[in-house]
Amino acid sequence: MANPHLTTGSIWRLHHGDQEIARLTVTGTDMPWTHADVEPLPGFDEFRPVFSEQERAVEEDDWERADACYDRIRGALIMTFPDGSPVTEFMLHIHDDGTSGWRWEDEPFDPPRDER
Repeated sequence: MANPHLTTGSIWRLHHGDQEIARLTVTGTDMPWTHADVEPLPGFDEFRPVFSEQERAVEEDDWERADACYDRIRGALIMTFPDGSPVTEFMLHIHDDGTSGWRWEDEPFDPPRDER
């Protein structure tokens, strides 16, 4: 059975505290990645530079910088499933062209590098 969270057109949400700052409308999947169009809402612009920096770091294979961006994103933002429940773990990329891609899990990813 297909996962209803991954249905084309389903809407995931991104929050900073109690404020919804973006809606991510699923356009497709390429497991383990989910792809969506991004609708930025008030409050999103505060995080746009972090996502842009992350994208540049990935393009330049600067994984230390990309990881630092990931840590900032995960430390400040909460993603929710279309049913409103929080996503336990996610790795989100929001591209300058208004699209996004993310992976998610029901359990935390590997422990931080300093705990291995």
